[in-house]
Parts: sequence; structure tokens; C-alpha cells
Amino acid sequence: MKFGIALGRLNPAFFVPVVDEAERLGFESVWLPEHLVFPIEMAGSPFAAQEHPPVPPSTPVFDAFGYLSFLAGRTEHVRLGTHVYLLGLRHPFISARAIATLDIVSGGRAIVGIGAAWLASEWDAIGLDFASRGRRVDEALDVCRRLWTDEVIEQHGEFFDFGPVMFEPKPVQKPHPPVIVGGESPPALRRAARMGDGWIGLDHTLDSIAEPIDTLNALRRDAGRVDQPFEVTVGGPVRSDDDIKRWEDAGVDRLIVSPWRRSPDAIDGLREFSDLVAAHLRRP
Repeated sequence: MKFGIALGRLNPAFFVPVVDEAERLGFESVWLPEHLVFPIEMAGSPFAAQEHPPVPPSTPVFDAFGYLSFLAGRTEHVRLGTHVYLLGLRHPFISARAIATLDIVSGGRAIVGIGAAWLASEWDAIGLDFASRGRRVDEALDVCRRLWTDEVIEQHGEFFDFGPVMFEPKPVQKPHPPVIVGGESPPALRRAARMGDGWIGLDHTLDSIAEPIDTLNALRRDAGRVDQPFEVTVGGPVRSDDDIKRWEDAGVDRLIVSPWRRSPDAIDGLREFSDLVAAHLRRP
């Protein structure tokens, strides 16, 4: 079992010391959430019936690959992931360049969690069509992968149209950094099964994780991809070695954890949690 740290559940003032401590303790990865902008009216949220939106529009956000590149310069071992990057909101030239840069400056430690997004008003603000976001993400991902691997590419698609271009330097990881597709909806699971190197979900329990994993396994069989590497990443509780074994038996490869209640308690929480899962951490 791999263990990652959820930076999105911290006050940003604690990002650096927590990542430093995660590196020292041997955690496998740290994960940064991402949005481009938060409109004041959070229209289109899947949680619209709730009294408050799931993320207040005043929530601080950062350029994910810029911040992760900064963290790469402070660390040597911990992997650096996005949970998740909204690939469809950018031209793939921009995304591919940012991701390749992170992979290069980190020495091959980038993990690219992507999603199609849930906030319609964010797409409205940038002038893109929310209804076609899934197709746009699929095409953008295809373009990114070819930029990372091919000497020369051109594209004449539904959303992106350009003549022959070259893209250098290529990422360190070959053929490219792993692309982990996020989302719990049927289209997101289909995208993960068809195009992803893995799937990254929300918080789950040992009971709730069975359904999406069964669905992913069936979709991967239908796509002829059962023999290809594929990692399942979710958030979930761990209280004992038995819990870890049950998560593994359920088909989970990585758990993203936040073993603290308040940001000032995060360092102590990491240390206590590392004692619990010590056998699964890679001490530098």
C-alpha cells in the first residue's frame, strides 16, 4: 500500500512544513487540489441543493504545477500529484508544458491526476462549453500524450486544430508521467478505464469502494486493458494493519490520508500515523 498526503485539507501556510515532514517520514506522495477560478455564484455544482457550495469561492488556490515544482526543489523522494487538475480548461500546449516541466525538475516524480470538472460556472467564466467538457478532456489528453512522446505532432480535432509542431524536452518518465483519471460519475469511470493509468476517487469506506472498483474492472475488460498497469487511489481511514490488508484486498493501491483535525496538528498527526503504517513507508 502506498500512502499520500492530502494538502487540500491544510491551511496553505502549512503546506511546506507538512511536505518536508512527509518526505522525512517516507510517505510516497503529496496531492494538491486545483481550480482555475471560483465564480461568486457557484452555479452548476452537483451539490447545489446544499445550503453552502462544497468549496467557498474565497478558498485560496495556486497554479498546481508551479507550486509542485517549488516543492520538488525542496524534496528528493516524495512524488507530487494533482487531485485533480482540470485539463479541459487549458489548451493542451499549456498543460503538457507545465506537466513536463514538473516531471523534469522533480527527476520523474510527477503524477497527473485529471478531471473533467463539476463547476459549470467556472467553465462559463472562461468562455468554454460545460456540456462538451468530457469530449474536450479526452481530446486534450490525447494531444498531451502525443506531445510527450512523438517527435512531431499535428491535430485537426473537434476542439484543437494545429499544424505540425515539435515539443521538447520530453518528460523524464517514459512514455510519460502516469495520468490518473478522477471522478465518481459513470463518464469519469469510463474515461479512467479507457484512457487512464489509474483512477483517483473521493473518500471511501471499505464497503463503498467495492462498487466503483467492480465497475472499473468490468469497463477495463470491455476495453481490452486488463493486462495494462492501473492504480486505484482513494481517501480512506486506516486504524490498523488489518485495515490496510482489507484495502489491498479490495483493490486499492494508494490511500490519500489527512491524519489531523486542525492544520497546526498536522505534523504530530503525520508522525503518529507513520508509526501505525511504518512498514509501508520508504524512509529516505
